[in-house]
Amino acid sequence: MEEEKLKSYCVTGGSGFIGSWLVRSLLQMGCKVHATVRHLVLTFSEKSSHLLKLPGASERLRLFKADLREEGSFDEAVKGCSGLFHVAAPMEFGVQATQNVDSYVQGNFIEPAIQGTLNVLKSCLKSNSVKKVVFTSSISTVTARDSYGNWTPLVDESCKIPVQHVKHTKPSGWVYVLAKVLTEEAAFQFAKENGIDLVSIITPTVAGPFLTSTVPSSIQVLLSPITGDPELLAILTAVNSRMGSIALAHIEDICFAHIFLMEKAKTEGRYMCCARSWAMSEIIDHLIKEYPNPALERIARGGHDLVIPSEISSKKLRDLGFSFKYDIDDIIRDTISSCTDHCFLPSIQK
Repeated sequence: MEEEKLKSYCVTGGSGFIGSWLVRSLLQMGCKVHATVRHLVLTFSEKSSHLLKLPGASERLRLFKADLREEGSFDEAVKGCSGLFHVAAPMEFGVQATQNVDSYVQGNFIEPAIQGTLNVLKSCLKSNSVKKVVFTSSISTVTARDSYGNWTPLVDESCKIPVQHVKHTKPSGWVYVLAKVLTEEAAFQFAKENGIDLVSIITPTVAGPFLTSTVPSSIQVLLSPITGDPELLAILTAVNSRMGSIALAHIEDICFAHIFLMEKAKTEGRYMCCARSWAMSEIIDHLIKEYPNPALERIARGGHDLVIPSEISSKKLRDLGFSFKYDIDDIIRDTISSCTDHCFLPSIQK
């Protein structure tokens, strides 16, 4: 591939779970990649050293220091790139339900998250090279319950969780939920007003192997029945309560879906991206199969599923021609394997 014909993309949040695997995937495809990190001085530390070790990184990867809180800090990173993957997002789960919602929205976390995304899009406008933006959304923006609290048989991109409901009920991880909902809405509004081609990809619980030095939060949530972490287990339980099941996707499928939407013509709006959703009992059974554990067996004996869980549908994405490579067996196996390799879980003899 000649140098001048290489595709060039920018990935925000390049040192994170999805971001780093997306950088890896793009490099494997022969693309040039601009990846943003918050602390460039730490590029040779555990924060982003995994990026510099990727095959092709020395020739086709550039790291840029950029901060969502600073307007203009993404200007250099997006220059010359034809597309941008906006993966970077603040993560905050442990906020007490007693916290005043409006004050938290305005000052502590959510408003800065919204402004950060707008700062990225403003840099895209300045670049004159970025033709498309793929925004990483979350299944936390979706609910399987209708306005009356009843279960819906089919959950798709249109089943957005009401902001007022989140503010009123304050479920586990409510700040993250609000941030994702409001940030995505602001991104689409800004894109519409300024002629930016933007689509969003709704990620479920993402698992599988990881490049980061620390275990990604989504994996910690998925494995909370094993680790027994009460806060993370509460989040997994809250997801199950909101959705009626647990939607999963392998990190490789997630990244290829990002790239697929970037390169596919005539895309619009939001796209659900989950291989499938599984009842909580099925998740526990697969965890037990891959990692036998007395605590899991106790949960399995005491757990009860909904009679008919909602179907969480990726039909819109599949109809474009995308297909998922990994099923739950692969997802759980790769996740457990990576976590034992990183000593997050003790190795076991089967």
